[in-house]
Amino acid sequence: MKKMLLILAVIISLTACSQVKDEMAQNKNINANNIVEEITKHIKHYPSEKQYTFTYNNQRCYFEILVNDMPSFKEYEEDQTGSAFPINDAIFTTGKQKISFKIYPAGSEVLPENTDLKLTLSSYDQKDKNAGDITYMEYRIPKNEKKVTGNYTKNTFSAAGKAFYEGSFDINVEVPYTSQLPFEKAQDLRIMDKKKLEEKLVNEYNKVRDIYQGKDKDKVARLLFDKLKNQMVAEYASPEKVKAAWNEAGEILFKSDFEMLPVEKYQMRFFADGRLVALYTDGSDPKTRGDNALICNMKSGFGKGLFELKHLFYIPQGETEFRIY
Repeated sequence: MKKMLLILAVIISLTACSQVKDEMAQNKNINANNIVEEITKHIKHYPSEKQYTFTYNNQRCYFEILVNDMPSFKEYEEDQTGSAFPINDAIFTTGKQKISFKIYPAGSEVLPENTDLKLTLSSYDQKDKNAGDITYMEYRIPKNEKKVTGNYTKNTFSAAGKAFYEGSFDINVEVPYTSQLPFEKAQDLRIMDKKKLEEKLVNEYNKVRDIYQGKDKDKVARLLFDKLKNQMVAEYASPEKVKAAWNEAGEILFKSDFEMLPVEKYQMRFFADGRLVALYTDGSDPKTRGDNALICNMKSGFGKGLFELKHLFYIPQGETEFRIY
């Protein structure tokens, strides 16, 4: 699965709308020509503009990270590696943030004793180029001390032997913005009839497939607006950065040759305390494990291979149709 640039990984968390008939019901005033200007109107700048990141190191495992019950990062390609990922797009206001994770074995049926995952929270201030990074805390999955022989002991993963392990911890951050989320007061979809919800959601995914395959620039702009706006606000983006983000999305979605794959072999997952729902691949294909079930087969342009579009759906209070974040 092709790895994307960090900004692109968030940008391509595109949005879609269920009320698709003759026109998009969501963000009707947005089009390909004004999306950059409309997003820029919402962005403010501050004396300090912190960007928060997690540095990770994993060993003998794959993993997923959620920030405030929103999908933030996943690693299903390398079972022993290290890098960093930003989390500002999932931080909506100052204060306590919940970090959740799930660990899976790599190359075996169960998690081995030497499974490890370390997460280190840091920030940098993009308004102060001379200031160094600030490290706040480090989290490591629980270990047990195991006596091997004599005075020699070693630390082993406390959940060794299990098919997966999940946990959570809290962090505290300070950001100068407060994001107004369109799904903040959405319905709790977990209490709906699961079969009916699934049927409705599959139908929605098929509508979205047609939109992207058709490469309608104005419809895509309407789909992308809410997600991209939140990301740019959280990154204190300049007008040039907003324009670059939209142009980069256009290079992939309008100028590449791709085929949308059928929505199949999926499982339904809930996020944001049940206010958001999405279809994810069931893991039977290692090339798409952990991906949203909306997959493009890229033939030329941006690159070749499989490429996911990350959609999250919600239903506002008092309504019956999906909207997208």
